[in-house]
Amino acid sequence: MKYYIIAGEASGDLHGSNLIREILLKDPNAQIRAWGGDRMKNAGATVVKHIRELAFMGFVEVLQNIVTIQKNFAFCKKDILEFNPDVLVCIDYPGFNLRMCKWAKANGFKTVLYIAPQAWAWKEKRAYTLPLICDDVISILPFEREFFKKFNLHVKYVGHPLADEIQHFNQNYKGPNLRFDKPIIALLPGSRKHEIKSMLPTFLNVIEHFPQLQFVVAGAPAIDEKIFRDNGLPNSVPILFNQTYTILKEAKAAIVTSGTATLETALLNTPQMICYKGNPISYEIVKRLIKVPYVSLVNLILQKTLVKEYLQYDLTAKNLEAELNKILTDSAYQENILNGYKELQEIVGTGGASAKAADIVIARAKA
Repeated sequence: MKYYIIAGEASGDLHGSNLIREILLKDPNAQIRAWGGDRMKNAGATVVKHIRELAFMGFVEVLQNIVTIQKNFAFCKKDILEFNPDVLVCIDYPGFNLRMCKWAKANGFKTVLYIAPQAWAWKEKRAYTLPLICDDVISILPFEREFFKKFNLHVKYVGHPLADEIQHFNQNYKGPNLRFDKPIIALLPGSRKHEIKSMLPTFLNVIEHFPQLQFVVAGAPAIDEKIFRDNGLPNSVPILFNQTYTILKEAKAAIVTSGTATLETALLNTPQMICYKGNPISYEIVKRLIKVPYVSLVNLILQKTLVKEYLQYDLTAKNLEAELNKILTDSAYQENILNGYKELQEIVGTGGASAKAADIVIARAKA
């Protein structure tokens, strides 16, 4: 069977790579063409567009790159027509992928949306259009089943694929692997260039207040080290690529940019604070549209504030310093976070999501 898979950012590359491995286990002769990153390429896909060219987020950022985005749409349509897949699988990245699903469905292709769009957070009308453009919608968050029922949409819940990834890491972890003289604090400033530019300077302002700690940056695989150094990262702060889980596993705490990394940090039992700062115009627009009280997956899944979120104007070095100090010195506070993580892990489940998703994709390809 022939599979065309589109992922547009680092988290999609991760989920896509695990999906590809499961597809190839179940369909060894599969031909897989994809938009993704190094993980998907290493898993066995022919990657025709790399995620480093695709990560645009926010209203202003999208407008600034509208010509590139339109060219990407045109290329994608042409490439799909030439490849003629048995199924199109769109992983997250809703601004682009929902439009591709609509076009593909109208042109006779079977479509699977892997990771339901966050219509429960904003753009609720998307829930009405999904049955018209997607043959299958795969959900990875437990509360989405009840939400989408209101729109007569039966999503197929498989559990969160990160549970598989973390379980695999823990089984093979033989640490500690990082050799530093001081306790480690993990810095995760994001997987997009504009996130690093916005987040990193504030993170760096925290470092000078904790000379007794070793701060380590977990570098996103699609980002060059020069981006970090150009945004002020001193040589005394190391950047380690492709070692995010090891860094988090061995860190006393983490300062994390909102996204998939917040859930990874929680599943690895590292106390954290969650941060985000975007273009001020984009932020003001989103703030008025969003319908949920949290931005992090940790708090969203638990439906309560377990870890602190510092967004936009609250993202200050002073706030981060105070929170980091509390995590490191208040044992009761740290214990509360770790107990919350146990509750989260029970909700997320023990694994098998990628295999279940592959079964759905293969069944649709053969239908």
